[in-house]
Amino acid sequence: MEISSKVKLNNGLEMPWLGLGVFLSKDGTEVENAVKTALENGYISIDTATIYQNERGVGTAINESGIPREEIFLTSKVWNSDQGYQTTLAAFDESLEKLQTSYLDLYLIHWPKGKRSVETWKALEELYGKGKIKAIGVSNFLVHHLEDFLPECKIIPAVNQVEFHPELIQPELLQYCQNRNIQLEAWSPIMKGKVNDIPLMKDLSTKYGKTPVQIVLRWDIQKGVVTIPKSVTRERIISNADIFDFELNDKDIAKIDRLDQNKRIGPHPDYISF
Repeated sequence: MEISSKVKLNNGLEMPWLGLGVFLSKDGTEVENAVKTALENGYISIDTATIYQNERGVGTAINESGIPREEIFLTSKVWNSDQGYQTTLAAFDESLEKLQTSYLDLYLIHWPKGKRSVETWKALEELYGKGKIKAIGVSNFLVHHLEDFLPECKIIPAVNQVEFHPELIQPELLQYCQNRNIQLEAWSPIMKGKVNDIPLMKDLSTKYGKTPVQIVLRWDIQKGVVTIPKSVTRERIISNADIFDFELNDKDIAKIDRLDQNKRIGPHPDYISF
């Protein structure tokens, strides 16, 4: 494997295993420099969202990178207040304008919102049918959300992006998605840097000659989970990608798995107030 390695989604589209997340990256110079650094160092996947309020900066960085748009995998997400059929169509057009592109590689429903998400999905299916999105998916959907949602879908989601890290593995959700060929993708994979403080990660860092962050990102991929660590620091963006020259053995993967506490850093999808 290498930084450009990809997984094939359920519609045949190939998605990079590793990408750059830009949550909380400020629009303008900060996010532009982060995206440019990533692209200069082999990343080909960028993940943003309407609510991040940095789509324009992401689009500017991609356009100024000199890398052909078709070589970059670009993801955005429709925000909760924009969910619904017509409002999603309008929000999508606005995202395209800000991102300065004619299409998205992946567009996600950011959070489950019951029947509103079904209407949102109809809009995504329409946009997908018109070729404006290469793949459509969801984010933060748990098993019971998917069980309610999937019977309403003409197109099965290609991706489910969820909080996923050593203290929140959600094995049932992972297995559910794998059984239905829905690719799981990890947000907050390094727990806002807290993985650096976990004793096991320190031990594995010494054993493999890698940082605790690199150990966790490698664990993600070996678990079959796409990962999008966020950083605006040049050195960390480069370091986060240095995970393709080693493999964790099965015993060490199992040790990391045992760290699971069903403990969230972000909000629980059943109790979101936004």
